[in-house]
Amino acid sequence: MGCDAAGVARAVRAAAELVTAHRDELVRLDQAIGDADHGENLKRGFGFVLAALDQSTPDTPGAVLKLVATTLISKVGGAAGPLYGTAFLRAATAVGAASELTPDLVSVALQAALDGVVARGKAEVGDKTMVDALTPAVEAARGSTVAEVLTAAAAAAEAGAESTIPLTARKGRASYLGERSAGHLDPGARSTSLMLRAFAEAAS
Repeated sequence: MGCDAAGVARAVRAAAELVTAHRDELVRLDQAIGDADHGENLKRGFGFVLAALDQSTPDTPGAVLKLVATTLISKVGGAAGPLYGTAFLRAATAVGAASELTPDLVSVALQAALDGVVARGKAEVGDKTMVDALTPAVEAARGSTVAEVLTAAAAAAEAGAESTIPLTARKGRASYLGERSAGHLDPGARSTSLMLRAFAEAAS
């Protein structure tokens, strides 16, 4: 099946559910190397996203993604709001007015999301950020169905998130810790992998 606006809305709801379920884990990860607000900020932000979707489901996938973007940018504090907001906004722009997401369009949207995060946060692979999860996800995002593309992306994102554990942070709040940031999973990389996993399962 192609993924229409309702399908994208379902995937966003699944991501909201999974992020909320992992709130405490994300808080713990962020306590170790950040300011402990990542899990709560995302939980709150996606709560606002769900409220917005309850009021109206936009009629194209791009419009759903744009709704998520504007809600996160306006409602979420810390780095998560601007970074995830930018990711969803760039993805929305990339898919344009298409009525359904094809596998190719999903790959294009993921690439646009990554480009947005890199432009906004100025991070690259190895800096111990969400870019370490999103970059391999984009590289792996291939398949003959939307579910295949997202499943491949999610698996790569999970491996990418795990790869942040030994790294020393070079960006964001964690970079203030220097060497002490090594040995911890980056919370942004973890939340990125969770969202992609939720999208993949919703598409399947």
